[in-house]
Amino acid sequence: MFHILVVEDDNNTSRLMNAVLKAGGYLVFTAKDGVEALEILDKQHIDLMIADIMLPDMDGYELTKQLRDNNYMLPILMVTAKQLPADKRKGFIAGADDYMTKPADEDEMLLRIKALLRRAQIAADHKIIIGEVTLDYDSLAVSRGKIFQTLPPKEFYILYKLLSCPGKIFTRSQLMDEFWGMDTESADNTVNVHINRLRNRFSGYPEFEILTVRGLGYKAVKKNE
Repeated sequence: MFHILVVEDDNNTSRLMNAVLKAGGYLVFTAKDGVEALEILDKQHIDLMIADIMLPDMDGYELTKQLRDNNYMLPILMVTAKQLPADKRKGFIAGADDYMTKPADEDEMLLRIKALLRRAQIAADHKIIIGEVTLDYDSLAVSRGKIFQTLPPKEFYILYKLLSCPGKIFTRSQLMDEFWGMDTESADNTVNVHINRLRNRFSGYPEFEILTVRGLGYKAVKKNE
């Protein structure tokens, strides 16, 4: 199931989009402004973002620009009341992948979302490929040549999260909150245990490694870059 973030400050529009997207088979997260959207993106794997332009605190242009400046390459669809060609140009210059004006046709929006996901090679594959290594999200499997490993779910999700944003640091608390939940009773060293298991599994792989950033958290780096 693909994760879609809707950034919209109008409650009625947000609820409508939520219902349409859930009916389309997507898992939906919502934010009322750019700041809240960035917080969600820090904690959750998001496949595609739908953003209004006129938002409090941080508008859709600035949100999109910040994401692109920080190498977030997820597809971004702007859905907004701004209809002038200059507004659309500004959106595309900021880094949007597509642009729709309100009121957006629901069926067309779903078709555009599918097209964006397909273009990003997410809908068809839902995979990360690094050198000879392939992570298949749907099967929780990591393959390299003839070596094929099916990982326990949380190990796979942590690895997929780290490798989806190489070089980005994820704190222990971020990983705990996303994969175990904020109310978990798991011990504080649970993430450490899973990270160590991943390191042992893939210690001989030349494509990537998982590093501890002392006092901050963990990151995955591509060895050949």
